[in-house]
Amino acid sequence: MNLIGNIIWLIFGGFFAFIQYMVSGFLLCLTIIGIPFGLQCFKIGFFTLFPFGRQVRDVPGQTGCLATIFNIIWILIGGVWIALTHLVFGLLLSITIIGIPWGRQHFKLMSLSFTPFGKEIF
Repeated sequence: MNLIGNIIWLIFGGFFAFIQYMVSGFLLCLTIIGIPFGLQCFKIGFFTLFPFGRQVRDVPGQTGCLATIFNIIWILIGGVWIALTHLVFGLLLSITIIGIPWGRQHFKLMSLSFTPFGKEIF
């Protein structure tokens, strides 16, 4: 079921979201200051490619001061808008019963894209 969900996800926009995250990550990695944020874009992008069957969790011991500061900067620079986009798409997809699995994936992406530092994908 995860394979079918991932294939449908890729066809209907997942691949384009992956490309957008990769381009954003590449542009952020052009500057030394943007490298940590670019790496988070790559992490979110690869998760966006195949979200079905994968989970996001907090890394124990990685919620220190530096991760908190980076998450605050991420939220102020654009993380809140990315999270709101995933929230809107998740709500729109959850209107119908057929769209609920894809809406749940957007909600997972929303939690990761709001505060990506200190989280891992497994």
